[in-house]
Amino acid sequence: MANQWRCTLVLLGVLLVLGIEASSRHMDDFIKALKELEDSNPDLRPVDLLRAMRNAAGLSDPLIQHYLGKPTSASPLHSSVSKYLISALQYNITDNNQEVGVVFTRDGTTVALRPLLLGIEAGFFHRLWWDVQSSSVTTESPQYEELGPDGCWDNLTNPQRFTLTHKPNLLTTAQVNGGMDGVILAREALKSPSLKLSALLSLYYNHQLDERGLDAAPRIISRRRRDNFKELMESSEGSLGVLRMEAVTTVDMHRRMKGQKSMNLQEKKQMMAVINNRVKELLQTYADCAPIIKRCTWGAEPYRGTPTYLGLPLRYLYIHHTAQPSQPCLTFDQCAADMRSMQRYHQNTNGWADIGYSFVAGSDGNLYEGRGWNWMGAHTAGQNSISYGVAFIGDYTSVLPSGQSLELVRNKFTTCAVRLGNLVSSYIVHGHRQASATSCPGDALYRQIQSWEHFGY
Repeated sequence: MANQWRCTLVLLGVLLVLGIEASSRHMDDFIKALKELEDSNPDLRPVDLLRAMRNAAGLSDPLIQHYLGKPTSASPLHSSVSKYLISALQYNITDNNQEVGVVFTRDGTTVALRPLLLGIEAGFFHRLWWDVQSSSVTTESPQYEELGPDGCWDNLTNPQRFTLTHKPNLLTTAQVNGGMDGVILAREALKSPSLKLSALLSLYYNHQLDERGLDAAPRIISRRRRDNFKELMESSEGSLGVLRMEAVTTVDMHRRMKGQKSMNLQEKKQMMAVINNRVKELLQTYADCAPIIKRCTWGAEPYRGTPTYLGLPLRYLYIHHTAQPSQPCLTFDQCAADMRSMQRYHQNTNGWADIGYSFVAGSDGNLYEGRGWNWMGAHTAGQNSISYGVAFIGDYTSVLPSGQSLELVRNKFTTCAVRLGNLVSSYIVHGHRQASATSCPGDALYRQIQSWEHFGY
């Protein structure tokens, strides 16, 4: 089985060398369009549907055809949905930084559909695919290039336009999300080849959490994409050594397809270094770090006045609970509503410039950006200029946040903060009550954080 997957791991490396092109408004609408098509063609196999869509969208890149085969010439697409589905596979970034061909999902993230769908199609051929359509490759590419950026939707209930915060150097967050999901769902498609595509996507993107949150959720859902992708990459099949060698081979083939010379030994060594560094950067940025929902995504009001900037790196991390809202939030919609509610209270009742916390942990698998990495918060009197304040949504006087939420802050948030240079490596964790006369962060949560490695009495 390992050999069946081995040759396709190269495509992850090629992605990081070349960049990818992806796809189009809300995942629910896309799934609905797929289901209408499937219902009208009950005998249509998922792999045939994917190939037909690829053909209709004109995805005829020689490298795609080499790995996935030539798409079928017969298209089952109905006129009522074909235009929408085809447009979902058309990707570009406009001059004003609008990213076309992406969708908003229920978990609060944005996903490019083209690498997702090509990845799933590859699963039917025992391959892991990450969309690699691109321009030329050179061995003089920089060792590191910034991954991201993310962006903002024009409307969260009826998303139509997605605008990036700035022009990407390599990959956008939506492209990375689509690529990770395509790799993960490739295996699921192979395990259940008769499962309709709309059902596969619905199970993955639309799972409803119960009161136990992610602790009791299925493994293969979009909220776990980062953990699942990391596990895949750290398995024996995803070792960096194999990935480097296979990636160089495919890049060389891509060059030959374009009429360029094969790489010499020195060029191959240089390409190996580029691929290795970019895979590591991908894992550090997206697999090791917590997903952070941007202010624009949860619907934040503007900061009132001029923010004071922090002097980084900081030494302290203060842990809070919100108390109100008193219940954990289990969906992006509820967590975003809680964030807006807290911001209104902090701005309108307390008279603060913004929500007080630096970041807030939901029970939906996300961290939510409050004042963020750079702006001084209003969370811990006397400590705001030297610390971050991270709050767990809920009242944790007698119960604990979910294990996943604790992991999100204890390890993923802090690991990322140190790597980014925002926290010193010897940072100290305190509970809010250690600096102020308060019961925050609740008795149960305070007992819990005393067991954390960096807790300071």
